[in-house]
Amino acid sequence: MLSAALAASAVALTAVPAGADPGASPSDAHSSDTRSGNTSGQSTSSARRTVERLFHEAERATEKYNLAKERADQLRERVSALQNGVARGQERVNQLRGALAGLAGAQYRSGGVDPSLTLLLTEDPDGFLTKSAALDRISNRQAGQLRLLHAAQRALRQERTEAAGRLVELERSREAVARHKREVTAKLAAARTVLNGLTAAERAALRRSERAKADRQALGRQEEHQRAGTSAAASPRAASAVRAAQGAIGAPYAWGQSGPSSFDCSGLTQWAWRQAGVAIPRTSQGQAGVGQRVPLSQAQPGDLVVYRGDASHVGMYVGGGQVIHAPHPGANVRYDPVGMMPVTSVNRP
Repeated sequence: MLSAALAASAVALTAVPAGADPGASPSDAHSSDTRSGNTSGQSTSSARRTVERLFHEAERATEKYNLAKERADQLRERVSALQNGVARGQERVNQLRGALAGLAGAQYRSGGVDPSLTLLLTEDPDGFLTKSAALDRISNRQAGQLRLLHAAQRALRQERTEAAGRLVELERSREAVARHKREVTAKLAAARTVLNGLTAAERAALRRSERAKADRQALGRQEEHQRAGTSAAASPRAASAVRAAQGAIGAPYAWGQSGPSSFDCSGLTQWAWRQAGVAIPRTSQGQAGVGQRVPLSQAQPGDLVVYRGDASHVGMYVGGGQVIHAPHPGANVRYDPVGMMPVTSVNRP
């Protein structure tokens, strides 16, 4: 995964990495680099291993960020709906209390307010409702309106309680989003520091390796498209998802992004399937639980191929032993062999 675009990463990561927070401080990068044991002037092979590990850790943190952000977005919508419900509930309670006050006024004008009707206007009519003797002394209309008021007040209390709880949960989710964002940017900054520590000769070797890889991919791209077409997709929608993923070839990796112009790994697969009219989870871990699980030997174009024991990476199988995926910062969406890293599962949405 790393070797095919490490040289591009060496160039890209000398600036702010795609999708990274421009506000990340150099001290964050230095502290992360120190924790990971990176030093300037590492050998090319050592730098490869270190950067590959940092990219893996950044990708794992990215999926945590994606999950927390998705949860925060869902909670924000729920809180907004609850707050609107509370406002409507309060308006309903006010209308019902106004109607009961009108009855009390009418009764007063006709000769005084019955003590039982006074109870209708209390903040908590629960106790009054339990007293059947009191209910016998008011009209059916008054009793019905009292019950409506009681139900409206109860619903309002419940919505207010839920809204308060969701607000607390939303704040926690926002804190998780910020925490995972800091972790991602620190890992990417550490990788940039390692790459910046390479000598000019090591950088040149990486660039030559990258150019050779790019040339091989360019020559084989047409053949890969053809091979993808010769293997039947699991369904018309799967074929549509494959076409969408193929259309994203060359788009840059950017963590936390799900298209249409840049992607992280799970953002790409989610976007491609969304173009086919199918909703799948935002994270690679979530996508590992989608649909039907099939053996790798039975993979068909459109299937999701989930990698590593922590399910921190995902690509889309396109046939011919190839996947399309968004690899890591500094690289673009591309084809790679399906066995580029350990496969955790193959899932068919």
